[in-house]
Amino acid sequence: MRFIYIFGLFLIVSSMQITGQVVSENGQLQVDGLYLKNAQGDTIVLRGMSLGWHNWWPQYYTPETVKWLKEDWKCSIVRAPMGVDPDSGYIKMKEWSVNTISTVVDAAIENDIYVIIDWHSHSLKTKQAVEFFSAMAKKYGSYPNVIYEIFNEPINNSWEEVKKYSIKVIEAIREHDPDNIILVGNPHWCQDIHLVADDPIEGYDNIMYTVHFYAATHKDFLRERSDYALSKGIPVFVSEYGACHANGDDEIDYEEWQKWLDWMDANAISWCKWSIVDKVETSAALKPKTPTSGWTEDDLSESGKASRKLLRKYAGLKD
Repeated sequence: MRFIYIFGLFLIVSSMQITGQVVSENGQLQVDGLYLKNAQGDTIVLRGMSLGWHNWWPQYYTPETVKWLKEDWKCSIVRAPMGVDPDSGYIKMKEWSVNTISTVVDAAIENDIYVIIDWHSHSLKTKQAVEFFSAMAKKYGSYPNVIYEIFNEPINNSWEEVKKYSIKVIEAIREHDPDNIILVGNPHWCQDIHLVADDPIEGYDNIMYTVHFYAATHKDFLRERSDYALSKGIPVFVSEYGACHANGDDEIDYEEWQKWLDWMDANAISWCKWSIVDKVETSAALKPKTPTSGWTEDDLSESGKASRKLLRKYAGLKD
């Protein structure tokens, strides 16, 4: 009964239905007040999957995986989290990291969907982030497909520090890309959105702020913080979420997952679910040694099956 419940009810929101030709039909995105809008000025909601850390699961950073997520899972967006700090991350393996992320970005462009370039770090590295995003904006700034997530999940930094960092990275992006969406993180794993509400970044267009949640851990308190931010005019994008506990494991909380889905629907908030990896963990969508595409039901974890069904449901499919 739990599995049926989560797909039993969807709130009707005044947003564009996302169909197959996602970017061709919606074009350049813009932020208007609280809402993400397409080139025609219509509110849209993007829904998709996040890949895992590129340094640990590079086997899914392929054109085949992106194509499968678009065609079979009906993702209108994918997220490419570039690990920054680990041994095989950006700091120590820059060229390989950039090439791995670029493969996903190129595949998203080819498949006509949106893509988040995610600086997947928990600590401030301003110089390196400016370098990276400047290069990405110079390379991809003319493509409306691209969204920049400039700080995945700050942990030990204050909002004052994150804000200062974010402004520097935004400035570097805007030198080459005047209009693509930029996602800004906030302290404590992107759960201090209420701090942003009282001291937002000013002077830049097409900026949104991220909220990350794991449904079994983050419940009413985080929705209340997010509601406060919305009431203060802060546009929110849920660039990462899970249906289990914050450790990525243990049971799926279907009831809280549904509450979050209802809340995101009611507020026309876009999201990416974590994650396309083959780890033995609740949040992992794939079973161990799953290939890069062509997944069957037997390849998918409980989370993977539920996520695929959910995305296809939003796309209007009944299977």
